[in-house]
Amino acid sequence: MIDSYDAVVYDLDGTLVQLTVDWKETAEQIKPIIRQYGGDTDADDALDFLPIVDEIGATKEIEPHLASAERDGARRSERLPVMDELVESTVPVSICSLNCEAACRDALDAHSISKDVGAIVGRDSVTERKPHPEPLLAAVNKLGATPERTLFVGDSDSDEITARRAGTAFRRVP
Repeated sequence: MIDSYDAVVYDLDGTLVQLTVDWKETAEQIKPIIRQYGGDTDADDALDFLPIVDEIGATKEIEPHLASAERDGARRSERLPVMDELVESTVPVSICSLNCEAACRDALDAHSISKDVGAIVGRDSVTERKPHPEPLLAAVNKLGATPERTLFVGDSDSDEITARRAGTAFRRVP
């Protein structure tokens, strides 16, 4: 199936690897910063704070905490079965992730497959985040492919929405 496309873009966390991150603990670390900016801190998952952080203008203060947790979790990540598909692919592959680019690189390095990936686009690589199509389109463009001939492989509704908005095919992994 993959070989019928010109390129394949993979989500990272939950698709290729499972990051070992305690998102609730990370959320507790960043809640005081969000409160300083007058933001709502009802969420228990640090990534749920991303839209709030954007709205209140605290992205620069929060990002180091998120990136540190992700990078630590990436280095200890569990390899998932779809990773074998990436390694065996005969078409160019890239990564498009809500995680920071450095965490993506750390996860790939931890599993010795970074040489197999043509491009990495994390949440800090472009101005928008998934489900906006910009990150996925950037990953497609870096491979020299077109959206119509690209498959995006992910594990979430957000990934599926991103693929639809970018005009790529989509395959969900369990």
